[in-house]
Amino acid sequence: MSARSEAKAWAETVRALAADRGLRYEPVGGLNPRDAPPALCPGGRNRVTGELDHGFFGASCDADEREQGGFWGRSILPGAVLVKSHMPDLAEVVPAFNVESVEGLEVIEQRASRRRVEFESIEFNRRYIATVPRDHDPIALRELFSPAFLDWAAGIDAEVDFGIGERQLYFMWRLRERTRAEYERALAAAGELCRRVRAEMVEHGVHTYDAGPWHAGLAPFPEG
Repeated sequence: MSARSEAKAWAETVRALAADRGLRYEPVGGLNPRDAPPALCPGGRNRVTGELDHGFFGASCDADEREQGGFWGRSILPGAVLVKSHMPDLAEVVPAFNVESVEGLEVIEQRASRRRVEFESIEFNRRYIATVPRDHDPIALRELFSPAFLDWAAGIDAEVDFGIGERQLYFMWRLRERTRAEYERALAAAGELCRRVRAEMVEHGVHTYDAGPWHAGLAPFPEG
């Protein structure tokens, strides 16, 4: 199959998944109207928005894109799926953090520009490098993640990154194959991440918003 055909097949896969789940599909994600909540994944190819997984609202799109193909045509294909959700309540606890799969040069670059956060889970520390900006206190992040959360994250059977920035929770799942089943696994993992993070916040007595379309930028957050 040519790269062009692969790109078309992938777009149809995402479109069909969105239709079956009642999600909004856009070939390229646009901006929300003026005075509406900020859109998630603007400019992202094959963007879907809505309730991505049970009780988890957000948007997802293609990521880690690269041009592929040869004589029969070249096209842009994704190497990952990026999922985002508005989480201003989490941002109040930990304004910014990144948890990234350990990969050679990326580790060196992150150590040079950010402060690493070590956890009590040996397996989690082996699989990921967790960092916060150098002017942030790492204690809040260390206290947020319980042993159960660390065990769950360390057991994800795919290469993933997650964190928070610009008051948005992000989750990136690197695709092993461009299939519907793989995409569904990515959305399920993103939904589980969000639910577990919210549970950790509740455990620490932090106010959290009920799950709803506001997390996907489809409505304003409730007042109060």
